[in-house]
Amino acid sequence: MSQLIEALAAALGAEAVLCGEAALQVRNAAEARGLGTALGAPLAVLRPRSTAEVSRVLALANAAAQAVVPWGGCTGLVDGAYAEGALALSLDRLCAIEQIDEANRVMRVQAGCILQSACEAAEAHDLLLPLDLGARGSATIGGTISTNAGGNRVLRWGMTRDMVLGLTAVLADGTVIDTPNTLIKNNAGYDLKQLFIGSEGTLGVVTRAVLRLRPKPLSESVALLAVEAFEHMPRLLRRLERGLGGSLSSFEVMWAEFYRLVTTAPAPGRPILPHGSAFYVLVEARGADVQADADHFEKVLAGALEAGEVCDAVIAKSDAERRAMWSLRDDVAQVTRDGPVSAFDVSLKIDDMPGYLEEVRGALVSRWGGACRLVAWGHLGDGNLHLMVSVGEDSPQRRHAIEEIIYGALRKRCGSSISGEHGIGLQKRAHLSCSRTPGEIALMRTLKTALDPRNILNPGKVLAATA
Repeated sequence: MSQLIEALAAALGAEAVLCGEAALQVRNAAEARGLGTALGAPLAVLRPRSTAEVSRVLALANAAAQAVVPWGGCTGLVDGAYAEGALALSLDRLCAIEQIDEANRVMRVQAGCILQSACEAAEAHDLLLPLDLGARGSATIGGTISTNAGGNRVLRWGMTRDMVLGLTAVLADGTVIDTPNTLIKNNAGYDLKQLFIGSEGTLGVVTRAVLRLRPKPLSESVALLAVEAFEHMPRLLRRLERGLGGSLSSFEVMWAEFYRLVTTAPAPGRPILPHGSAFYVLVEARGADVQADADHFEKVLAGALEAGEVCDAVIAKSDAERRAMWSLRDDVAQVTRDGPVSAFDVSLKIDDMPGYLEEVRGALVSRWGGACRLVAWGHLGDGNLHLMVSVGEDSPQRRHAIEEIIYGALRKRCGSSISGEHGIGLQKRAHLSCSRTPGEIALMRTLKTALDPRNILNPGKVLAATA
């Protein structure tokens, strides 16, 4: 192993190969950014400065059959960057925004670039990178690609996959695959970039991406709505989609317990609408005419009030008020303030959600009584629901029992998924069959074996190792 470390130091420079206490300091800082992120103790943390250096790292590691775990912002929630005994490949030095092409509305950016930095760079050119996450200030472009992240605006602009036109990836043996496509329409053979989007660093390491940008909207209308019954939710969503003519970009729902947590001390937020409603919906629409869009937004919401789909509403009148509304939705950390929680990210049909949550809550109460708590919120416009469960003392056994309840209820609902946007990692691997058929899983294994025959790339994530 010392020979491999020496070879890596020769390839990257000694300052780019961190071992011992230096590696643990980097690990500790990365874990502090995440919400319960577990990274393990890496053998070393490597900090290459280019695609060529990533290629050299993987070639050396592959020859030595040494595991390599790519690190982006390390803000994931499924232990997808766990690197115990592995080489942690940090892409933090590959952080440049290489080009913004205004005419063709594309951005070429390195994988270690922070998402928020990329979004701000696009906005400086009156363009929009629509990807928006709560972890926007620390998540990286490469990390969002590796997990096919979703976020707050999937309803209008889609997942990360819908924004990637091309990318550069390095295979396990160091081979560089460059798909520098800048075209929206390109059907020339296999779309190879799709192999790496959402594969969590198990098939290759993404080092650069070509992202599709959109015209920056001129107007931004945001409102917080109170809704009394879940049965109103689908009708309200359809009303807004139809009435706003395609400008609806977010439809975020906070169940009452989540709203109370983020609006009571020690949380910094305070109630914008009074407590007491069953649901609070954060709605955003973005358009091209500030005054006309604001007037129309208010008219559509008035129709929802008259129809009884909404019982109260506040429309933001300034950027500060818009930020205050979004800060409530983004303050997920408050859910963990009373002790350890188990986090889940599922997708299912909107009309399946009430029955699903009722079944899950009933099973949790039956098992743990008053000691349990279930907090729900999510991107309901695209069917993605987030759950936080606490049952008192945390332990692997309790976590397993909670998973059986969460995923057991999900198995009964056709077309549901154990992962809406956070990936599989280690935490969801045992439950992959809830959402994928045996044939699909077998094909995943075929791809993994073909591209990474020595199983060095993020081994054990998504798919368990076979004998």
